[in-house]
Parts: sequence; C-alpha cells; structure tokens
Amino acid sequence: MTQSGPTAELRRTLGVPDAVVIGLGSMIGAGIFAALAPAARAAGSGLLLGLAVAAVVAYCNAMSSARLAAVYPASGGTYVYGRERLGAFWGYLAGWSFVVGKTASCAAMALTVGSYVWPDQAHAVAVGAVVALTAVNYGGVQKSAWLTRAIVAVVLAVLAAVVVVCLGSGESDAGRLDIGASEGAGGVLQAAGLLFFAFAGYARIATLGEEVRDPARTIPRAVPLALGIALAVYVCVAVAVLSVLGAGALGDATAPLADAVRAAGAPGLAPVVRAGAAVAALGSLLALILGVSRTTLAMARDRHLPAALAAVHPRFRVPHRAELAVGAVVAVLAATVDVRGAIGFSSFGVLAYYAVANASAWTLDPTARARALPALGLVGCVVLAFALPAASVGAGAAVLAVGVTAYGVRRWAAARG
Repeated sequence: MTQSGPTAELRRTLGVPDAVVIGLGSMIGAGIFAALAPAARAAGSGLLLGLAVAAVVAYCNAMSSARLAAVYPASGGTYVYGRERLGAFWGYLAGWSFVVGKTASCAAMALTVGSYVWPDQAHAVAVGAVVALTAVNYGGVQKSAWLTRAIVAVVLAVLAAVVVVCLGSGESDAGRLDIGASEGAGGVLQAAGLLFFAFAGYARIATLGEEVRDPARTIPRAVPLALGIALAVYVCVAVAVLSVLGAGALGDATAPLADAVRAAGAPGLAPVVRAGAAVAALGSLLALILGVSRTTLAMARDRHLPAALAAVHPRFRVPHRAELAVGAVVAVLAATVDVRGAIGFSSFGVLAYYAVANASAWTLDPTARARALPALGLVGCVVLAFALPAASVGAGAAVLAVGVTAYGVRRWAAARG
C-alpha cells in the first residue's frame, strides 16, 4: 500500500560524492551555455565583476543552507527552515517561490534540450525529455544520482575542450579581459542576478536532506564543495570565451560557447558543444524535477498543497505522486508555452527563496560572527532581485502576491471552520 503522511520516510542512500554530483548537475547545466551572453550585454566589461558578486552571494547562501540542512535534514529545504525558524508563513513563501520558479525553469530547460537537438520539433522533444526524466526519478533517487554523474562527466569534458581550444588559439587576447564597469554598477548587479541563476543548484542538496546518509556531516561538506567546483569551472569558461570574443561580441552571441570555438578556429568542435549544451540541459532538468518534487512533498505534508501529493512509493521510496504531478505540469508548459521569458521571474523567485534561507540561518546563532554571512547573503539576495530587468521584477512580485493571497484565503477559510 502507498504510504503517506509524516510517518512515511524516504530512503537515505546518498553520500558526499552523490550529493556533490547532484549539486553539480544542477549548477553546471544549461546556464553556463546560455547565461554568459545576456550577462555580458548587461555588464559589458564588468562581466567578471558580476560573476564575482554572484559567487559571493551564492557562497553566503550555500553556507546558510548547509548549516540549516544539518539541523533540519528533511525534504523541503528552505520551506522547512523558514517554517521552523521564522514561522509558517515564511516557510510557505519560500516553498511557493521555489515550486513556481523552478517549475518554470524545468520547462525552460526542456525547451533548451529541444532547441539544440531538433529545433523544428523543439516542443515535442521537450515533452519527451520531461517524460523520460520523470520516469528516471520515479525509479529512485539513486538511479537519478548515477545518471547525473554521467551527465556531469560529459558536460565537464565539453567545457574543458572549449577552454583548451579558446585559450590555446591564436585569437585569444588577454586585452579582451579588461575588467571595468562600462555599463555602470547597475549593469554589474543585473549581470550578477542573471549569473546567480546558474549557481542556484546547490539547493538541490538541501532539498534532498531526507535521502542523505549522515546529513549533519554530509550536507555541510557537499554544498561548499559543489559550489567551489562550479565556480572554478565558470571562471575558466568565462575567461576563455572572453579572451576570444570580447564582451561586445559575447553579448551579441546567440550560442556563445559554440561561437567562441568557431572564432578560435575550431568550427568542427561547434556541433560537439551544441550536443554538450543539450546534455547539460538534461542534467539541469533531471535535478530540477528532483528538487521541485521534494519541496512539493514537504508542502503537501503540511496541507499547503493537496495531501495526496505527500504519498511515498512503498517500493521505490520516492514521492511518486509529487513527481508525476510536477512532470505533468512541466510537460504541459513545455508543449504549449515559450518560457524563456519566464526565466527572469524564476530568478526573482530563487532569490526570494534564498532570502528566507539567510533570514532563517541568522536565527541559529546570536553571535555577530555567526550572523555575518547570513546577513550579507540576505542583503545580496534583495539587491540582486531588484537589480533584475523591470519586467522580471514585476512578474516575480506578481507570482509571490498570488501565493500570499492563496495563503491568506486558506487561513481565513480555516478560521471560519
């Protein structure tokens, strides 16, 4: 019989290497193939400064998330932390921000796969990718970890080839790395907000807290390790591509890494890069579905979402109904909507999610030293969220308002019996 309710627990099978790989699969995904161009348009010569700002905010968020996950090793991530440390409303707001924002990101990643694999049938390929990866997740988190490990290996190999080709080319010029702020501080912050989207995957480790062995030890090690590896990869790729294209040409590129290897004199590598982008998007999609379904499970356990979604499969020990529901919604979006414009409000939602995480971590220890990183992370999240394009801020604020309204109506209805 299917189990549900607070007594139904997931199976703890993930160690440090598996948790790191799942975090890398979320971070080193399609973002590095696509985020550099819009970030370069926003920041100009300040692209690397924007990357540094995004990395600092991500580090603060990562350490806050790791500390909280060690104390509360349950599925749901910041939804659980906000509920336990700040109150039910803040936990709900974090969970709503995550589920809505990341569901849009899932559809965007699926369409990225379709656009690289078969542009004329992008929607059909996207739906197929969602169905296939939902089936993988349904079979158990350990199978997901093995597939993610293979995807990460392929993507890292492709990125390494891009870096070697670009930096070894005669077209590489260190003068193109001129670090400034040609678009001003606002441009640098907007680029940081866009690039932060690519860093946000380490939360997947925290949302899988109920499936990690010895979470008090595993999660604090896995989160900063995954973030550090991702940052090193991003810096190498950004420097290599900038050295060939420069900030101006990079900002105008539609497929920046493929354009960079062509400019470096290796056009034969471009199809490999396109294939790598498709594989990277699959890796991101796999991890995103995994994380959204676990947060859905946690919210369903607390009746913020339909209680039926809290069921855990008796054999595979996964939240199968939550996974199927998330997969169905993402498949519908991937089949009917162009969600590239939704990535902006997804970024807004992710930053709102981490703002709650930092506020929650701030309450763990009253000492000034322990509160320094959460305070910096909270301020950074708010600043980057409102530095995003106005349309993204407006859409993100509207989505949060819908969630707040739903919460208020539910509380009002409960109060009236």
